Formats: sequence, C-alpha cells, structure tokens
Amino acid sequence: MDVSLLGGWLPWALRVATVALVVVTIGRRRLRDRGFLLKRLPIVLGVSVLFGVLCAVLVRTALGISDPLPFGLWFWLAVFALAIGLGILCWRGSRWWQRTAAPLAMLLAVLTAADALDISLGYYPTLADMYGELTDQALPQQVSLAQLGTIHGNTKTGRIVEVQIPDTASGFQHRSEYVYLPPAWFRSTHRPKLPVVEMIGGEYAVPDNWIRSGNAIKTADAYAAAHHGFAPVLVFVDATGGFKVDTECVDGPAGQAMDHLVKDIPPYVEKTFGTATIPGKWAVAGWSMGGTCAITLALTHPAVFGHFLDISGDLGPNKGNKNATIATLYGGNAAEYAADDPLTILGKRKKWPKGFSGMFAVGNQESVQPKHAQQLSSALKKDHIPNQIWTGDGKHSWVFAQAAFVQELPWLAKAVQVPGAK
Repeated sequence: MDVSLLGGWLPWALRVATVALVVVTIGRRRLRDRGFLLKRLPIVLGVSVLFGVLCAVLVRTALGISDPLPFGLWFWLAVFALAIGLGILCWRGSRWWQRTAAPLAMLLAVLTAADALDISLGYYPTLADMYGELTDQALPQQVSLAQLGTIHGNTKTGRIVEVQIPDTASGFQHRSEYVYLPPAWFRSTHRPKLPVVEMIGGEYAVPDNWIRSGNAIKTADAYAAAHHGFAPVLVFVDATGGFKVDTECVDGPAGQAMDHLVKDIPPYVEKTFGTATIPGKWAVAGWSMGGTCAITLALTHPAVFGHFLDISGDLGPNKGNKNATIATLYGGNAAEYAADDPLTILGKRKKWPKGFSGMFAVGNQESVQPKHAQQLSSALKKDHIPNQIWTGDGKHSWVFAQAAFVQELPWLAKAVQVPGAK
C-alpha cells in the first residue's frame, strides 16, 4: 500500500493502460478503415473534447474554485467520454474483449483523471494514505487517551491521540480532532509544560490532512530526535466542521469557527495535556485557507497566539471579491469583516505583545500568494512586528506545504521556546 500516487510507476501504468484499452476498443480492423478514421472518429473526438471543456467550466463554476486545476484532469475526463463514444460506435462487429475494453477504459480514465488532480494537489501521497482516510483507519502512532499512561518514558517517537473537544464556548459543531505529543511529553518525571502549535488545513479538508497529506508527524518526530525528544505539541484542528464547508476560521453563518479555535481548544489542551499556557508559547500554523487563518487568528487574538506560520495564504478571509466575502462569511456585516481583515487591523493597532512574530512561506510557482505575503509582511513591519518570508520551490499543493513545514518547524520551535531550540 505504500505506493506513490504522485509519481513513479503507478500513475504511468494508469495512463498507458487507459490508452491501450481505448486502442483495443477500436480494434485493428477499424484502424485500417479510412472511412472510420476520417469521418466517424473525428466526430467522437470532437464530442469528447467538448465534454472535457464543459467539465472544466461546470466544475469551476459550481464549486467556485479560483485556483488553477491541472490540464490532465480535463484531458482524462475527455478520454473517459471518448471511451463511451467508442464503446457505442464500435459495439457492432466487435469481439467480446473489445466490448469489455470500453468500460475498463472508462474506469481507468476516471482513475487517471483523479490521479492527475491528486498529483496537482498532493492530497494523497500514497495508496496507504488514501485507503486510510477513505476507510477511516487509525493514524500511524495513534493511541487512545487511556493508553497514554502506558507509553514508556524512553520512547523515541511521539504519539497521536484522537480527542473530542467540548464546544462549550463556541457551540461550533466539529469533527474529531487530534493531538501529537512528542517523546519528551512521556517522561515520567519532570514532564515539561511544552509549547503548542494549532495546525489548520486548507479548504475541502479533514482534521487529519496535516498528518496524512502534510507528513507533519514524521517531521515533528525527526525534529524531536535531533533535540532530545523535544518538539511542540501539535493540535490538528477542525476549522470548518465539514469537508465542503469554508469558514475561513471566522465566526459567521457557517458557525463560530474562530471561537472554537480560540476559546474551546486552548483551555482543553492546557488542562488535558499540561501544556504551556502563555501566548508566547502558543502558535498557529496553516496552509492555503489555513495560512490565511493563521495570520488572522494571531492578529485578532495576540493574547492567545504569540506567533503564526502562514503557508500560501491569502491577504485575509476570502470568498472571492470583498462584497462576496462579506455576504458569505459575515452575513453582510462589513464591520465584522473589517475586524478580521489583517491589513485593516495592522492599520489601526500600534501596540503588540513583546515577542509577537510571524513567518510566511510561499512557492515560487504560486500565482498570487507571493504578492500577498509581501503586502502583509510590509504592513507587519510598519507595526514593528518581526516577520520573514521564505520562498521555496513549488506550487500551491500539499507537497509544498509539507516541504514548508519541514523548513519552518525549527523557526516555529524557537519562536514558541521549545527546550533546546536554536
């Protein structure tokens, strides 16, 4: 199951097999038929291309997706339509294996299209990651709350525990969330009050995305191995309440997401796991929508989060243009929008807690994110808030998010004062 979906033999095998099945559907005899090649096949090809174009238009319109989607997605959907057309056109006079090839080509074309999308997003790195999420398998190194006391203090790896955090303050209906505890947490004597980082994923997300897609646990364990078992406690939160919900981590018609992240989670984590409680030892990090959430939450609640890591975020909460954002996220309340808008906040507030800081990470193949990071960084500097921008090689995908977290975890650890961090 540990087979890459993002490169290697499997994606190529899907592509080659799909094309081969399309050719088998046509058959050797028709490939020699000039009438078929010059008259009927061009019609099927034209309809298939039109189908691919319509899919591109309808998907982007229906889902409101502004980020570019890969050409391969639409190409293989067109091949799917081609397989349907050829299956109908070539049915008469075909052998049984040719008739069987058409539906198989349709199936593989859909799988290849899905893989093209996955390669673009980096959502499922391996078959194991896809199977684990779709079948709700336990996460690697996952234990229950009751089992925490059985972990030996000399463990070399951290553990993940699933938690049901009460929504007492927010009333926000959320899914199960997860907490990563580094090896140092399990030491039986003098357990340190470790710092904490809330981890937020992108739009169309589940709380464990940072674990399966972002490889955050392996990254944290590698850091801990080089620092005597010390690393931040990572809390993988639910900022949306549903896969298709986009709250941008604000309070609004979709629920009190910000209240959940600020008022429900920190007290629970501090009480349940004995973590640090001061804002200088709490940070918030995220990718894409989660990156926007990170800077928004830190600027609106500096008494909770003393630091932020914004990976590939926007200028602020965003659902298109400003009017659409206000209408969708805030029910038309422009004042509430302004209260959460980073540039507006930075233009008004002049006093920030000592040590408050931020980091931006953007990919050199991203469209607007580098420009947004520059604008926000300049505004932060005007308010004398220390911040940096790291530009790495990559596009807007989980592959880049993973690389950015590897790059910036040492900065995060130093910012929240992990013991031994330099």
